[in-house]
Amino acid sequence: MNATMTDFTSLMQMMVLDRPVVNQTGIAGRYDLHVTFTPDLSMFNGRALKAPSEDGVEPAPDLYDAMERQLGLKLTQQKAPVDVVVIDHVEKPSPN
Repeated sequence: MNATMTDFTSLMQMMVLDRPVVNQTGIAGRYDLHVTFTPDLSMFNGRALKAPSEDGVEPAPDLYDAMERQLGLKLTQQKAPVDVVVIDHVEKPSPN
């Protein structure tokens, strides 16, 4: 709700996908986004719950199809530069 595309991609990276998500849409503004999809085991840190299937009800599409059909956004896998934090040394603090 009331999210920028960068907010949305950050949420997708933190909560849904197991890899970085980079906003390359160039879309500005804030939006109320809603997408319904069927998760797979690579999402939600492998803790995705599978919804029970109902007779006569078509299951929701996978994330990639749902994003394109419902939001008009296309998720593509590619290499892109991302910011990272590297910790190369850690020590316990010295007593005061």
